[in-house]
Amino acid sequence: MTAVSPADKDAFFSDVEAAARKATWCALATVDGNEPRVRMVHPTWEGDVLWIATGPTTPKATQIEANGAVDIQFQVSPDDFVHLLVRGSAEVRTDPATKERVWDVMDYDLSQFWPDGPGSDAFCLLKVSPERVELSEMFGTMNKRVWRA
Repeated sequence: MTAVSPADKDAFFSDVEAAARKATWCALATVDGNEPRVRMVHPTWEGDVLWIATGPTTPKATQIEANGAVDIQFQVSPDDFVHLLVRGSAEVRTDPATKERVWDVMDYDLSQFWPDGPGSDAFCLLKVSPERVELSEMFGTMNKRVWRA
């Protein structure tokens, strides 16, 4: 395992974003009471922040409101079986300025889910601030790099 230095942080997160784009989907684990809950989501990286679009009354949003601890796993299939793990804290963002700005950051068309646009009350964002990110190959057995906040 190689620890990512502060000098290598930007390059590391560029590699993280490239791997995540190949995977498209990831498993998001939240906490509901004292039990884990997992679902597939399509997030977008912006530097070292991960954004997930959702609705404010969805189970994932209400679970994050109660407990922001999250784990996220991306799995990229062959050629090199890239493995990307993210552990961090998430928060629900409903403020208009963030919703407007991040609407254009997301790498897919959100209007298919929220036709009223970023001002919709049915739309919010989950902001994931990573505390640990692991990027490796062959299911975590090769070229493992780990960044810690």
